Amino acid sequence: MLALALVAMSFVAFAACGDDDDANGADNTPAAGEIDYGSLGGSLRVDGSSTVFPIAEAVAEEFSNESNVRVNVGFSGTGGGFERFCRGEIEVSDASRPIEQDEIDACADEGITDILEFQVAIDALTVVANSNNDFLECLTVQQLHDIFTGTASNWNDIDPAFPDDGIVRFFPGTDSGTFDYFVEAIIEGVDETAAHTGDGTASEDDNVLAQGVEGDDNGLGYFGFAYFQEAGQQLKAIAIDGGEGCVEPSLETALDGSYQPLSRPLFIYTRESFLRDRPEVLGFMKYFMDNTNTLSEEVGYVPLSDNLLAEQQTKIEPFLP
Repeated sequence: MLALALVAMSFVAFAACGDDDDANGADNTPAAGEIDYGSLGGSLRVDGSSTVFPIAEAVAEEFSNESNVRVNVGFSGTGGGFERFCRGEIEVSDASRPIEQDEIDACADEGITDILEFQVAIDALTVVANSNNDFLECLTVQQLHDIFTGTASNWNDIDPAFPDDGIVRFFPGTDSGTFDYFVEAIIEGVDETAAHTGDGTASEDDNVLAQGVEGDDNGLGYFGFAYFQEAGQQLKAIAIDGGEGCVEPSLETALDGSYQPLSRPLFIYTRESFLRDRPEVLGFMKYFMDNTNTLSEEVGYVPLSDNLLAEQQTKIEPFLP
């Protein structure tokens, strides 16, 4: 009798443990519309804007910790990223400006017609000078135009009170979306027939530009706000007068729209077919949009408003399990 009782108790205990395991298993099953990141593997490639690179890199690192997906992130510039995207070489293209019609056409020529755009943050494109520059605090759009068209070569061409020293320019390369945006907002914004000067140091790598300005007391350059924040005390941000007085670049002035005309949206692009057929791409994009506000702010950009973020997240919903 005692033996039978012990057997019965053991059976009940085993059954209870089995019920707990089943319950735990059920708890680990993703709810509808959610993704089990731990089940994902493979690899994907991201390339494009050097401005968006810090966000994409941060997302890729966190996503790789949650999944088994290997994410390779490059920064060949917005234009370079779109070229690779249209050739089918990458799954996600970073961009500091919207895709242009000729790029859409180039993708269509390769049979790519299912492009999806996602805004991920807002940037305050930042004009920077060497920290030893003690005379420059603010520039008007006209003055900025004159400097980067080559109309003004010396500082005293901008203001007679400034030194008679040459301006040493640092700017993004022509494949950069930051270059494109600056040309549109500043160069052509003042004169549609004007062109950006080639007199200076150009690079697709914003770190090269930051180091260049750091190394020259007469240096002046421009790039994304996150790179200025990363440089710390080695650079000084120049306020911009867009017609309403001098406004310094910051998360607050970019968000409220007062930092004009150099506040701009930042994007990533992928394909509907990737979201439908490539679980690792769907997972990465879902993770990106669920975490972009937190990680964008951490690396120095302005997070999206709740409504704008919800609009971006809605684009992924049709592809979720």
